[in-house]
Amino acid sequence: MQQTLENFLRALRAADIRVSPAEAIDAHRTVDVVGYGHRQLLKDALCVTLAKTPDEVGRYEECFELFFSREEFRAGDDGETAAGGEGLSESEAQMLTEQALAQMVMEGDGEGLAREMDRAASEVGVTNIQSFIQRGNFARRILDQMGLRDLERLIADLNRQDDAAADDMAERLEAGRRMLLDEARQYVERQFELYARNAGQNLRQEFLAETRLSAVEQRDFDVMHRLVKRLAKRLATRYSRRRHRSRRGHLDVRRTLRRSMAHDGIPFETVWKQIKIERPRIVVLCDVSRSVAAAARFLLLFLYSLNEVIAQLHAFAFSDRLIDVSDIMETEDVETAIPAVLEEIGYRSTDYGQALVDFCDLHLERLDRRTTVIVLGDGRSNFTDPRLDLMRTLHDRTKAVIWLNPEPEGFWGLGDSEMHRYRRFCHVARTCNTIQHLEDVINDVLKSYV
Repeated sequence: MQQTLENFLRALRAADIRVSPAEAIDAHRTVDVVGYGHRQLLKDALCVTLAKTPDEVGRYEECFELFFSREEFRAGDDGETAAGGEGLSESEAQMLTEQALAQMVMEGDGEGLAREMDRAASEVGVTNIQSFIQRGNFARRILDQMGLRDLERLIADLNRQDDAAADDMAERLEAGRRMLLDEARQYVERQFELYARNAGQNLRQEFLAETRLSAVEQRDFDVMHRLVKRLAKRLATRYSRRRHRSRRGHLDVRRTLRRSMAHDGIPFETVWKQIKIERPRIVVLCDVSRSVAAAARFLLLFLYSLNEVIAQLHAFAFSDRLIDVSDIMETEDVETAIPAVLEEIGYRSTDYGQALVDFCDLHLERLDRRTTVIVLGDGRSNFTDPRLDLMRTLHDRTKAVIWLNPEPEGFWGLGDSEMHRYRRFCHVARTCNTIQHLEDVINDVLKSYV
């Protein structure tokens, strides 16, 4: 039964329920205690062990019912199984001595057929199904493993005999064969629902993670929102809290010797070196002007999600002027915050120089040598004064200035782009026009606080 539980854990992961190796071990221990005899007890016990949020509880219950249900070869209202057998005469039983599948079909042995289908499915690896178009292939392979080819040869032999009894048996076996095909398709469709229903969605998400923000279509906005939130959650798991991790094997000799002085130099207390992860202090300036209109929504969404990850984050949005949006990000939900910011400051002509003036006049005291400044924008300032002197001030006062530009690097410096001039005062300047780029860059930034 261990393989059954392992398959169930795979189905849960396919349903987007995170199951760690430690939780898998806990699930095995739970099953050892409660067993498989009481369905509801097993369901509740595994739910407590594996589901961690209300949303996961809902998906868990759906997955449990689908996994531990058997619709194939179910008995009908009249008590006969879906195989619908009428029993075998003595001559028929003798004829089918070496035809186990044909015997079960003729006798209507639904339980036997269900067990045989489970065995055959395990042999062909149906749990590895990845695509909807694989259903027919897996169904045929399962039936071949059960002995369908022998059954089809038997039907052909019976049809060649000029005998009423043989014709009757061939007709019953042909009906059983059609029933097997239907049941196998139903079985494989259930396996697809369990193990691969999110495969297409995951593939779409992987594609969108590599798609330029300016090219994302309206119909994919919800998926992109989920991707950004998942990105923020991953970052939060790694960097959101101040932590100290002991590194066993790296002895802090100086501190150990100091502590041993109270014991006449005998090192009763050993001190191990630690990794210190500080709270990041980040200031983000986000361009929401007309030139980056296609990507502005996702830049703000990323900014909103980042605000949930980093405690000391100060967020600003700008176009022809700059405003502080930290309060909006903290007090409003994402569906309200982003439209509010865009309505107040978005989709206007860009003036990077004025934005830098506004920031330095009102918020320069926020910067110190532990602060990282991140600029999200294309650097196009509509031929206004770029105020490079203020950009130098940001560079000199902070730990790092990082510029993430949604335009390809080949466009920098063309037309009204001031990127090559701003780049001199940035510690990092790179193209960043996909969700994957954003995650990679912010992950590198936060690592610098370790």
